[in-house]
Amino acid sequence: MQPSGSWALTALPEISATEFRAWQVLLEKRSGMVLNEQRRSFLQTILGSRLRELGLDSYASYFRQVSDGPRGAIEWSHLMDRLTVQETHFFRHPPSFRYLGEYLRGRLACLQAGGDWQLWSVGCASGEEAYSLALVAAEVQREAGLSERFGVTGTDISLGALARAREGCYAARRLAGVPGELLEHYFREQPDGSFRVCDSLRGRTCFARLNVLDLARAPQRGLDVIFCHNLLIYFRRWQRRDILACLAERLAPGGLLVIGVGEVADWHHPLLLPVADEQVLAFTRKG
Repeated sequence: MQPSGSWALTALPEISATEFRAWQVLLEKRSGMVLNEQRRSFLQTILGSRLRELGLDSYASYFRQVSDGPRGAIEWSHLMDRLTVQETHFFRHPPSFRYLGEYLRGRLACLQAGGDWQLWSVGCASGEEAYSLALVAAEVQREAGLSERFGVTGTDISLGALARAREGCYAARRLAGVPGELLEHYFREQPDGSFRVCDSLRGRTCFARLNVLDLARAPQRGLDVIFCHNLLIYFRRWQRRDILACLAERLAPGGLLVIGVGEVADWHHPLLLPVADEQVLAFTRKG
């Protein structure tokens, strides 16, 4: 059903406390996402936009639609795309990527022994973080005179974001943090002025849908690097600790876990040691 012109201009009522609570429960149960009272207007804006697009007249009718088992799965995916959209860019937290480069230079020996590096971007959104990991790994290996022997996996709950990540095409403003020599070497300018990640780097990077509440079933194991930036803020404190514990178990001995600065406090894990760098929040696995 398409909304009429008059309906599209009609102001929606305020979402009631009861309706908001129902959405809070549904979102946390399905995705782990926690929306506090301060985020009520944000949720109302997102829901209102989707109601107008679908021609629905109430938050309750839309709630029934996304809750309707398999038939609501597609619409649920659309909603998650809207709720988890992130304005991100390459090398979003430069100190973390600086430290990553230093760390990988210290792990060149495993390549000379015939291995490769496996890196994981958890909550990769539209792919900038995953490709940033790939850029650092490629450059460290190129400087050492080695061929590209690494793989990067990016996971996210949003199918729309993953589709954009696989395309690997970005507006120039999203690449503001990419040094000129990397831009020239690893990107190809498109007719519309955007830039696309080169085929060789995209070939080393894959993307898959993953709800972090299902981490226990994730196949990733023995990873050299895990980045988990700007994801934990959506979850309750106890869930953040559970997520991090699950990620710690997926690191190879000596592997690196990098978290967004300020996303957790006073957290430790028996398998991990904190890195000695005050600008980053990162840990290495013992052994």
